[in-house]
This record gives sequence, structure tokens and C-alpha cells, in this order.
Amino acid sequence: EMMVVAGELPRRNVAENTGGPFGAAVFERLEDGTARLISVGCNRVVPMNNSGLHGETVAIQIAQAQLGLFSLRAEGGNFELFTSCEPCCMCLGATLWSGVNRLVCGAKKDDASAIGFDEGPVFEESYAHLENSGVEVVRNILREEAAEVLSNYGKVGVIYNR
Repeated sequence: EMMVVAGELPRRNVAENTGGPFGAAVFERLEDGTARLISVGCNRVVPMNNSGLHGETVAIQIAQAQLGLFSLRAEGGNFELFTSCEPCCMCLGATLWSGVNRLVCGAKKDDASAIGFDEGPVFEESYAHLENSGVEVVRNILREEAAEVLSNYGKVGVIYNR
């Protein structure tokens, strides 16, 4: 259900020609096991002429600003980042420093690379570092649906980092 939110954002972003094929959402996991949506973010690199406006960084920035926290762990919260694709190297760093407790990914780096995106130096060790830092990593959730958005964007969109 939470991944559906992260997956629908880039689908609409591409369909409406408002940005790239990546989206993310930050949820707070509550004590009763339910989750509350805190923020969403879509890739806005091309329309805003800003290489830092990836779905993950936008969602993280909005969540931190809305909650008034420079780190989502600062007050003992339990926050999860759902992203339509495994993060690029920049977004992995942002994930580490954001204070989220869990990262859930849809499409794989290979799916983004297949349409021409260069995700940078992202290795299995990158994910091990996240996990060793206390961030649970879950991958390949609704991968096919997320990869389809990437594939569709690859036919019509701007691949801005090659």
C-alpha cells in the first residue's frame, strides 16, 4: 500500500510531463503498527533545472521541514522511505543522513540504467553500510510496475545525467 503511493507519483509525473520517473514517500510508523504519510517527492530535475531534486531528496527535505527535524531520528521517531527505484549514489547518502529507519525500493538500479540513467557508484556494500547504520533495506517491491514507468519514460523523457 505504501509502495503504491511511491509508485504512483512517478507514473503521474511522467504522464503529466512534470518531471522524471522517480518518486518517494516518507511514512511514520506508529506504535500500533499503522503508518502515517508525512511527505511525498517527485523527481523535478528537468522542470526546475536543479540536479539535486530527486524524488528521495524532495520527500526527505519536505518531511524534515514539516516535522522541524534535521534528522528524522532526532526525537526517536520511526520513519520509512519508500522509493520507486533503488536510490542513486546521491540519494543513498541522503537516505543515510536523513534518519529514516527503513528504506523500501521498487525498481532496481539496473532498470534505471537500462534506459540510460547513470546511478553513480552504488554497490552492494552501499546497502550493507545502510544496514550497519541501522537502516533496514527492502528491495524489489512492486518492481515490475516501477520498471514499467521507467521504460515508458525512456521512450519520451530526457535522460539528464549522461
